[in-house]
Amino acid sequence: MMQPRGRLLGLGVGPGDPELITVKALRLLREAPVVAYFVAKGKRGNAFGIIEGHLQAQQTLLPLVYPVTTEALPAPLSYERIISDFYDEASLHVAAHLDAGRDVAVICEGDPFFYGSYMYLHDRLAERYEAQVIPGVCSMLGGASVLGAPLVYRNQSLSVLSGVLPAEALKRRLADADAAVIMKLGRNLPKVREVLVELGLDGRALYVERATMANQRIVPLAEVDPQSSPYFSLIIVPGEKWQG
Repeated sequence: MMQPRGRLLGLGVGPGDPELITVKALRLLREAPVVAYFVAKGKRGNAFGIIEGHLQAQQTLLPLVYPVTTEALPAPLSYERIISDFYDEASLHVAAHLDAGRDVAVICEGDPFFYGSYMYLHDRLAERYEAQVIPGVCSMLGGASVLGAPLVYRNQSLSVLSGVLPAEALKRRLADADAAVIMKLGRNLPKVREVLVELGLDGRALYVERATMANQRIVPLAEVDPQSSPYFSLIIVPGEKWQG
């Protein structure tokens, strides 16, 4: 008789505040025999920090350590190739536990399917194993809440943009947006800020670093030092207020 396979569990654990994990994600986390998490070399990881206090002594930890953490690599190295190979290898480590009948909870900061690293495991494994994804509070909603900024009113549309986009693409999409969230800032901040100024949107734009985390920081956009803007920062351009 074949041993039943384990389940792949993608758990959104929220944007940083440990209290913003859902009841369901917390239950599945505590029940899982294996807890996997993505982490940079030599770091503990934000997602792990959120759930560390909920772990049980008998649970097996499976750190999935990124080989690189920046997309800017010298030629002939290719970030896309290196990171794709990494996800291939990580999926093999997770699959080994699933084949042994152990459920694996892969924790993901924010929401697993919203810029979440979990999705790359899901794409590789979900067709072969039972997979369950638990949504989480994503960073842009955490950011809107701490900034006190309603995102969209009535029939407005929201654009979620990557700061990695070229300036012209950003300008075109922002010009057409009722409201926008720009993520993945870091070293892209000067370019993004310049586009917002060109469009006259800098007055509406709100900036926050590490929203809902203990080291959260809200700074006027014009005063942000581009050399110190972290990856976990975002800009919100709220929709125009509607007096309902």
